[in-house]
Amino acid sequence: MHAQSALPTLGDGLALTTSAERRIGDSIIRELYRDPDYIDDAPLQEYVQGIFDQLVQAARARGELAPELQERFAWHILLGRDRSVNAFALPGGYMGVHLGLIGVVTSRDELASVLAHELSHITQRHIARLMAQQQRSTPLMIGAMVLGALAASKSPNAGQALMVGGQALAVQNQLNFSRDMEREADRVGYSLMQPAGFAPQGFVSMFDKLQQANRLNDNGSWPYLRSHPLTTERMADMHARLPAALAQAPSPLPTLEHAMLAARARVLARPGVDLLRQWMAEPQSTGFASRAPAEKVAAWYAAALGHAQAGEWAAAERNLELLRTASTSHAGAARQVRLLAAEIALQAGKPEQVAALLTGPSRARPELLLRSQAALRLGQGAEVTGALETWLVEHPQDATLWQLLAQAWQQQGQRLRAIRAEAEAQVAHCDYAGAIDRFKAGQDLARQSSAAADYVEASIIDTRLRAVQSLAREQALER
Repeated sequence: MHAQSALPTLGDGLALTTSAERRIGDSIIRELYRDPDYIDDAPLQEYVQGIFDQLVQAARARGELAPELQERFAWHILLGRDRSVNAFALPGGYMGVHLGLIGVVTSRDELASVLAHELSHITQRHIARLMAQQQRSTPLMIGAMVLGALAASKSPNAGQALMVGGQALAVQNQLNFSRDMEREADRVGYSLMQPAGFAPQGFVSMFDKLQQANRLNDNGSWPYLRSHPLTTERMADMHARLPAALAQAPSPLPTLEHAMLAARARVLARPGVDLLRQWMAEPQSTGFASRAPAEKVAAWYAAALGHAQAGEWAAAERNLELLRTASTSHAGAARQVRLLAAEIALQAGKPEQVAALLTGPSRARPELLLRSQAALRLGQGAEVTGALETWLVEHPQDATLWQLLAQAWQQQGQRLRAIRAEAEAQVAHCDYAGAIDRFKAGQDLARQSSAAADYVEASIIDTRLRAVQSLAREQALER
């Protein structure tokens, strides 16, 4: 097929259609889900996605988000273990965030400022407009070039394997937003901060932090500065937009919850044994008692999680007790301590303690995930099946909980339902070929006499198989 005939309709000639852009995004994230650095960490995912969702709602309320984009795009965050300070918008409403970024920002407002900027690249269709400049490239080729650029941000050799020859110049053109686009993303992103419930000072303080880091960027640890170069003009514009009353007011203090989750991001980014040991010993360091409350809880959290990873349960529990005492009057922080305690109990082989640690009827994802994992280890999958099904009706793209539901059905001897759940997990990660294989395995099982009685489930599998086969055909047409 010729490249030009493979292109979707380009509307006004300036941008790909929203449907085509979403399909490109799906093809990219299918590969990112397979990346060893991809991480589905429930507390961090909930925290970052929650900030992102507030910004998306503000964009919609301000008229920055067209109804077509809202309906067709994913609006989903993917986390990566990479320790570099980076975030990047992807086609179709996806966004990648490195744990290094979460670990270095000092407040949720600073994190929101980066997400707001990247969100504005999406809502203003900057990605599609750049893609449309490469009208001789099929969408599949564009997706491959984007993946190449992402790989190159980690390893130049890996990136070279994905983009060779003239493709390197093409991806440079694809991902380097123009100065006008960067200024527009600054302006629109800044305008979302206050309506979304974040302090606008976070935008300015994050710019200042990035500018300071720019002087130390020789080691490549701040790739965000490469793709979003800060200019004196952009810095001045952000400072000028801050009202005088806010400019003179101090920046909001970091919350204890943010301090804990930033510490979690630093530990889960795999910093190395030496640095992890240093963090584990930090609460015993000289002068620790005089530190600010947020610094203390961050150190105790990192130490508790680090000791748990090392299997040092007594030391982990000592730091948990200090965290409990410090967070008593802070609801969000106290919840993070309970989640960490339940996580450590599971790691220590004590799943029976999870229910007591996570009291209350919370339907939030981190609690549901921990309760389900504990129940499965105790052979009590039937007790969480209903809660998992309810969650997945509202969040069908949650591959991790589909897998837990599959395990729960297996424990109950419901093999056909388990296979369908496994297939749905593949669909959630846009792996349509893998999903088709599982659905067909379900059809084979349904033909056997032992599974023939579950007519409803067999019918669902048949319907879902046809739907996913259609998605796979659409994906193939992009080639």
